[in-house]
Amino acid sequence: MGSPGPVQTHGQGAQRGRRAPAVALPRWLWIPATCAFALVALPVVGLFLRADWPRMPELLTSEAALDALRLSLVTAAISTGLCIVLGGPLAVVLARGRLPGLRVLRSVVLLPLVLPPVVGGLALLFLLGRTGLLGRQLDLWFGITIPFTTTAVVLAQTFVALPFLVVSLEGALRTAGGRYEAVAATLGAGPAHAFRRVTVPLVLPGLASGSMLAFARCLGEFGATTAFAGSLQGTTRTLPLLVYLERETDVAGAVALSLLLVAVAVVVVAVGRTRPTEGLP
Repeated sequence: MGSPGPVQTHGQGAQRGRRAPAVALPRWLWIPATCAFALVALPVVGLFLRADWPRMPELLTSEAALDALRLSLVTAAISTGLCIVLGGPLAVVLARGRLPGLRVLRSVVLLPLVLPPVVGGLALLFLLGRTGLLGRQLDLWFGITIPFTTTAVVLAQTFVALPFLVVSLEGALRTAGGRYEAVAATLGAGPAHAFRRVTVPLVLPGLASGSMLAFARCLGEFGATTAFAGSLQGTTRTLPLLVYLERETDVAGAVALSLLLVAVAVVVVAVGRTRPTEGLP
């Protein structure tokens, strides 16, 4: 008699690797779907057609462009790290917590998704500005001024990107459920040990996806940064702000920088949507 173990494992592996059967779609769905795709894709095609390709290396390697690119990448990386450190625990509380008023708390957390970014920037300015609720105390007690600094860029990006990570991670936590943590608890694992050894590995794909989306959102942030951090070359002028300024004086430069942002965003989103499934229950 052969051992059923390997055969079962092989069957499960084959089932995982097999694609889901194709589902027949109503033909009329293709019309709005095609229009939606065109609405997103054609403007990008317009950028490609408008680009001054012979001057592209010169436009992308100018001092202003390199400063803006460096600042955008550095601040986006720091902001994404803050989103992980602050948004990770927040997503766990929203998904697993049993606090009263949790629905209201979730609505507040997701507010930056629907607020105009410039409103978020003004809110940060009135909170942390020199005459703001906290900014006045920081200035008087420690001599710290946050607006119109690189720190302001990081805070503005974190403000608008945090909900993206929270939504992705909370969804992953809800999908995974709490049964594995419950089993770990019956085996004697404490909450901290179960969280570290069970919950975190389960939601790593969701965390990775949310982090990439947050990073992409940080790179594209414009409104909150303008209102709270201003536009100082090498200090607060990120790529989106430089694109806005260049469109007034050098359209070719604005198009080149826009295509750079598009390329980075496509790579980030593609990587973020590639979620590993091997080893997941």
